[in-house]
Amino acid sequence: MELKNKICIITGATSGIGKVTAIALAKKEMQLILPVRNMEKGERVKKEISELTGNNNIRLIYCDLESLDAVRKFAEDFKKDYNQLDLLINNAGTWFTTREVTIDGYEKNFAINYLSHFLLTMLLLETIKNTEKARIISLSSEAHRFTNMNFDDLQSEKNFNNFKAYGQSKLAFILFTKKLSELLKGTGITANCLHPGIVSTNLFDKMGGFMKSIFQMFMITSEKGAATTIYLATSDVVENISGEYFKKKKVARSTAYSYNKEAAEKLWDMSLKMVGL
Repeated sequence: MELKNKICIITGATSGIGKVTAIALAKKEMQLILPVRNMEKGERVKKEISELTGNNNIRLIYCDLESLDAVRKFAEDFKKDYNQLDLLINNAGTWFTTREVTIDGYEKNFAINYLSHFLLTMLLLETIKNTEKARIISLSSEAHRFTNMNFDDLQSEKNFNNFKAYGQSKLAFILFTKKLSELLKGTGITANCLHPGIVSTNLFDKMGGFMKSIFQMFMITSEKGAATTIYLATSDVVENISGEYFKKKKVARSTAYSYNKEAAEKLWDMSLKMVGL
């Protein structure tokens, strides 16, 4: 796949898997647009990527995924200057172990990991459709196996369990990907999601010492964790594959519930209402 000068947005590119992915794509001479909350940190990472790859075609645009208005503003700023988008990587993720809410009143695991990315994708969809053979890649997780969608308590107001809240946000990405791929049939645009592995990143910083020590036994590097994302972004092999869940660069079976079309429809409709579309 020829990537030179093609346009890519990667959320969460200032650290971990996102940063490794950004470096790999910069080496392919892509134009990188990085949504960044901390612009000072963003500038340091931008400089580092440029020095490592020789690619100066990297742009930062402010975006805070805790705010739906900030996501709207990012999409507006992007569309002022670009009329196509070849690659959207919904990479940023967090894991809150206590229940916290965003400025919009949504539980943070659900809001940051899924809902803001849902809005971002929807706002950029027409721009993506202007692009031949564009790809949408979303980072899910094997944590989706912890739970089904609790539509009666989507924001964990009645009962908060951090494993289930995180898992639900990652299950939402699979349901979203399958629904989106159906809507994009015949367009040449693909939508896939993936499990990167248990990656040693700051995702686990808020986790208690005991649980963190257990996870550390299975952790892999960010370089290994980014491998499937980079594969889905660059490989010709997956050019016509859409609506799938990947592990270790291969299509994998997610939970039976994740294939539930009724649940995907319900989540889609609720998501549209939550983001005001």
